[in-house]
Amino acid sequence: MSSQLILVVDDEMPIRDMLTMALEAGGYDVLQAENAQDAHALIIDQKPDLVLLDWMMPGTSGLELLRRLKRNELTEMIPVVMLTAKTEEDDTIAGLESGADDYIIKPFSPRELVSRVKAVLRRSERGDSNEPIELEGLVFDPVGHRVSIDGKLINLGPTEYRLLQFFLTHQERVYTRDQILNYVWGGNVYIDERTVDVHIRRLRKAISTRGHDKYVQTVRGAGYRFSTQVAEQF
Repeated sequence: MSSQLILVVDDEMPIRDMLTMALEAGGYDVLQAENAQDAHALIIDQKPDLVLLDWMMPGTSGLELLRRLKRNELTEMIPVVMLTAKTEEDDTIAGLESGADDYIIKPFSPRELVSRVKAVLRRSERGDSNEPIELEGLVFDPVGHRVSIDGKLINLGPTEYRLLQFFLTHQERVYTRDQILNYVWGGNVYIDERTVDVHIRRLRKAISTRGHDKYVQTVRGAGYRFSTQVAEQF
């Protein structure tokens, strides 16, 4: 099996080289680009499996390149992880709503980088399926419309069921409340975003018997993520 190809986009060579070393040590093949124009050309030509994209670059910003990629049917499915020093809520939401699959706030460790890249790639490889999804004793059966933990059926309301289905099939990515509303409730209804919080609490309570609630993670200033990755402290 050939190695997966990662494109690193950053205008600073030392950062590109550091990222490249970490990714190559993790078993990935790596391409580099120092600006959005070169990156776009490489993406079209090489079709990388993932793009690691710096937010702030001279000329065309990483955010604008992200938006361009997501508008193009040839590139819209390529996962993009943003590298950013920005911690403001509006900036984070802007990146997520423009289509970023994840974001990493600088500074970060090489181990965190590789872990997040692996998680996004795993998620991107998941296809739609009617096969049951199993996670440490929790079984989600989309055909039988049942959820069980250790063989015992869990009573979920219809909204909590759809939320769990959404999270299990969209793991390892941060979603804003508005995005969750669109996916779970549909974009043609008006529901206050805080309604999401209420149903998240109900879902967590329902799946807490064996600690599965810890996978439904609140991401401060952004929204929610379903992740089996234990957050590391740096």
